[in-house]
Amino acid sequence: MRRGPGASTLTGGVIVGVVVLTALVSFVWTPYDAIQIDATARMASPGAAHWLGTDVFGRDVVSQLMVGSRTTLFVGVVAVGIAAVIGTPLGVLAGMAPRWLGELVMRGNDLVLAFPALLLAIMFGAVFGPSTLTAMVAIGIATIPSFARLARSGTMQVLATEYVLAARAAGRPRPAIALRHVLPNTAGLLLVQASVSFAIAVLAEAALSFLGFGTRPPTPSWGRMLQESQQVLYVHPELALWPGLAIALAVLGFNLLGDGLRDRFDPKLERR
Repeated sequence: MRRGPGASTLTGGVIVGVVVLTALVSFVWTPYDAIQIDATARMASPGAAHWLGTDVFGRDVVSQLMVGSRTTLFVGVVAVGIAAVIGTPLGVLAGMAPRWLGELVMRGNDLVLAFPALLLAIMFGAVFGPSTLTAMVAIGIATIPSFARLARSGTMQVLATEYVLAARAAGRPRPAIALRHVLPNTAGLLLVQASVSFAIAVLAEAALSFLGFGTRPPTPSWGRMLQESQQVLYVHPELALWPGLAIALAVLGFNLLGDGLRDRFDPKLERR
């Protein structure tokens, strides 16, 4: 019997919902233009005019945080989408194909897994130039092995069930078995992986922007807000606090949501 949503799911869902809502609202309203430089308002303290103050260029911090959430979510959606669209079919193929082909696919998967996401993104940035697109593609490629390994494991579990054995005995082709039985029964675990990978993508995008290999100015980014606050860290530490807090909350929200979804969809935990 399925349990209702737990505290992790609710807490994570609320945090993720706030981040998504902030990004949607930023399309139609922000207190100020997020990229407008106002030399007369540099380093303004929090107040009625600027709720969280302004940065070293006179840009409103709240507006930058709101628009930066769009960049963060966009990179996460595309990166996780790339990983899921490529990694899931590869995992299903490795689980259903002859042993030699499955081993070949997984050894190639292990080769990609050997490269950390940040290292791969820095390499891409050095070759193709730093940009949001470079960050999305690099993070997506680095996340493919996680989806492939999980999809292969889930595929092999489903193939061992009686109803799949009956379908194979009835002569149903492998593509039909994959679409009718494998993918629906592994979708829950892949959803959990997507949530966790989204948190990793958020953190990776912020790190890349901080290092100068991610989103290019003037597009707001939480990671670059952290980087720009370094020069006044001892004078105005709150300029580093707000983007750091935004990154931490977003990562926490997606991780909690992933933990809650795992508790709901993992059959090993279902009866605990």
